[in-house]
Amino acid sequence: MKTSADPVRDYLSTVEREAAALPADRRQELLADLAEHIEVTRAERPGAVIGEVLAELGDPRTIVATALAEAGPGEGGESGGGRGGAGAAGRRGKVHPLVPLLMLTLPFLLAAVLPDVGAAQFFSTVFRVVGAVLLCTSVHWVAVQKTTGVLLAAVLPTVAISIWVSSDAPLGTTAAHLANLVTLVLLGGTAAWLWRVRRD
Repeated sequence: MKTSADPVRDYLSTVEREAAALPADRRQELLADLAEHIEVTRAERPGAVIGEVLAELGDPRTIVATALAEAGPGEGGESGGGRGGAGAAGRRGKVHPLVPLLMLTLPFLLAAVLPDVGAAQFFSTVFRVVGAVLLCTSVHWVAVQKTTGVLLAAVLPTVAISIWVSSDAPLGTTAAHLANLVTLVLLGGTAAWLWRVRRD
């Protein structure tokens, strides 16, 4: 089997071929975003194998399927949907990247400051779940980054909190404050990392 001399070009060609149902401008935007992400990743990690960089981006069919789902029926190759509907559909999933990051971090801070207030704990959980959903449906990160972000910013802290609550440990102890501090550092570090690797 013949090996390509330019795997990046082959990868982008595959995306372009799979994205034939997208409008030309959206297809070009998708290709430009992917090319920029590849270029930035290679600049940040000069020793990275190009195959690993492309694998982190994900399968071209999955990327295109996500783009088609975000485009909605008005942009799926049909031109009769009207410009207003198509624009609204194209904006779906394009929540500003700060929104999920803030929703994953700030509610925990509120819950840590008000540990005895049931409403603060409830709303903290709700907001963090919504933040995780927005992160998973965002166009600003690839699948690996989303999975890592949800694990570090939502799943791991939730498991730690559940273990702490089930142990009946007192809330006002030094250990509780230290646990909250460690969790906040984890959430802040994860949010900072996601902000740095985001795609605009």
